[in-house]
Amino acid sequence: MGKEEDNKAVVVRWFTEFWGKDVNLAVVDDIAAPDMLLKYSLHEPRRGHDDIKAFMTDFRAAFPDLNFGGTADLIAEGDYVVGQWEGGGTHTGPAFADFLIGGLPAATGRSMRFTGTTVLKVIDGKIVEEIGLDDGVTALTQLGLIKAA
Repeated sequence: MGKEEDNKAVVVRWFTEFWGKDVNLAVVDDIAAPDMLLKYSLHEPRRGHDDIKAFMTDFRAAFPDLNFGGTADLIAEGDYVVGQWEGGGTHTGPAFADFLIGGLPAATGRSMRFTGTTVLKVIDGKIVEEIGLDDGVTALTQLGLIKAA
């Protein structure tokens, strides 16, 4: 396999084990660079293994059925891999205050389902950054944090 195919394989594993139905936080230690940047428009940026694990632990506690999956073939060029995805979950867990716009009290029962595009930078088999643009308006509207006009 060439560099791009190797990088795609790393991203497939990340999407499956970190963002998929059954989280495996060991994947952070395995394929994320120690100072990896994780940045999405709905949340404060996260950096480093401990911060990224804490983010996902809290996210999945609040949304136990959280699950994201790819919706198109990955595109790779050099150190970069681009993926399109959709997913979401239902807020049945504890209060969640990680959204930039505000938080949710415990167990609202509200569901979110939304889409996005992510660009990951992979160097020497390690993800150094994951920067995504998600349809946060849809997610936040579904969760009742913003109101439709």
